Amino acid sequence: MAKQEFNLNVNGKAYKVKVEPDEPLLWVLRDDLKLTGSKFGCGVGICGACTVLIDGVPRRSCVIKMENVSPGQKIVTIEGLGSPKNLTAVQQAFIDHNAFGCGFCTPGMILTATALLAQNPNPTREEIVAAMDNNLCRCGSYLNIIEAIQSLKI
Repeated sequence: MAKQEFNLNVNGKAYKVKVEPDEPLLWVLRDDLKLTGSKFGCGVGICGACTVLIDGVPRRSCVIKMENVSPGQKIVTIEGLGSPKNLTAVQQAFIDHNAFGCGFCTPGMILTATALLAQNPNPTREEIVAAMDNNLCRCGSYLNIIEAIQSLKI
């Protein structure tokens, strides 16, 4: 396939990239835009390590082909949330509750939790578990992750 030009809105910035239409969004983010917070885990959209927000919805960037990304869509990676000096409440809660092990899954977990709380600022424990169920943690930090999210309920 011939490379095509794509216009992206990532973390509030406009980008133009020239890539193959069937290239996964994950690799464009990591290789072309140097946004390496989204990780390659399973490659088939199951583990959640590659999670990004597209128009506020958690999506698996490893299975989204560039030809399916619209120029008007707003993509947010972990790099687009906070900064080391200005963490979001979700990021701070993960730190406060030790809601990470090795950190590999943490960006996807934080983005998923951010989307959950944006849609439902007062989720029950069961709603938190259901929302986070599709993100896998190799270190087994699930209880701390749930506690971190519960601490942010209004």
